[in-house]
Amino acid sequence: MLKIAYHPIYKHPLPEGHRFPMIKYELLPKQLLHEGTCNKENFFTPEISDSTPILAVHTKEYYTALTNLSLDRKAVRKIGFPLSQELVDREIIIADGTLKASEYALQNGIAMNIAGGTHHAYTDRGEAFCLLNDQAIGARQLLSKKLAEKILIVDLDVHQGNGTAEIFEKDPEVFTFSMHGASNYPFKKEQSDLDIPLANNTGDSEYLKALKETLPKLIETQKPDFIYYLCGVDILASDKLGKLGCTLDGCKERDRFVLQTCKDLEIPVMCSMGGGYSPDIKIIIDAHANTFRLAQDIFF
Repeated sequence: MLKIAYHPIYKHPLPEGHRFPMIKYELLPKQLLHEGTCNKENFFTPEISDSTPILAVHTKEYYTALTNLSLDRKAVRKIGFPLSQELVDREIIIADGTLKASEYALQNGIAMNIAGGTHHAYTDRGEAFCLLNDQAIGARQLLSKKLAEKILIVDLDVHQGNGTAEIFEKDPEVFTFSMHGASNYPFKKEQSDLDIPLANNTGDSEYLKALKETLPKLIETQKPDFIYYLCGVDILASDKLGKLGCTLDGCKERDRFVLQTCKDLEIPVMCSMGGGYSPDIKIIIDAHANTFRLAQDIFF
C-alpha cells in the first residue's frame, strides 16, 4: 500500500498576500481522496519526535536557536516566513514524515510526503521557505541505521538544492544530483555531485532528454540502494518563480520516468513534493496529484 505523510499543520497561516501557496497542503490530500487515487488508509500522521536525526544533519547551535525562536532578524528574513512555535513544530513534523516515509519506502518500494523537499536548508541555517532539510535528515537516518549504504538524491525542483549540496559535499555515501534553472534562485549556487543547469524557457523535449540521458547512467555508476526524489512542479511554464517552459504533460512524464526507473531497478524511492508557484492553484494541485497517481499506477 502507498503510504503518504500528512498532517493538518502542513497548511500554516501566513500574512495575507504572501507568495507561498500554503493552501496546496490542504487541497492536495482532499483531491486525492475525492478522485479515488487514495483512501484514508494511505495517509499516516507524522509527529514531533526525537531531535537526534535532526541533529545528525543540523548544528546544535542552529537547531537550538530555531526551537527557542531566538534566530536573529537577518536569519528569519532569509527563511521568508514569520518565525513562530507553530512554524517550527511544522518543520519538525514534516521531517518526521519523511523519516517515517523512508522506512515505508523500504517496505513497499515507494512512499511519499505531501510536504517536504526543503532543500535550501543548510547545516547551520535556513533559506527560502526551508528550515530543516527533510530529505537530508532521512538520508542520514537510513545510513546510520544501516538501512541503506549508498543514497542518490534526485532533485528536480526548478531551484538548485543548495542546502542539500552543502550538507553532503564531503559525504561519499550520498550522491546529490540537481537539475535546475541556471539563472534562478539561488543566484550563488553550491556544487552538487552533479548539477545540470538549464536555460530559461527550456521545454519538455530538451528537459526530458537531459533527464533520460542522465539518470540511468547515474544509477549505473553510483549503484544506489535508495533514492530520494524531490519532485517540485515549479518547472512548469506557468510557474511565477520558475522560468522554465515545461507543460503539465511534460512534468508528468518526468515523474513517470523517475518512478518507473526506480520500480524497474527495484530501488526504493521516497518522494517529497517541493515547490510549485503557478498563479492558478488548480494547476499546482493537478501537477502534484499526477505524482501520486503515477505512484499508484506504477507500484501498486
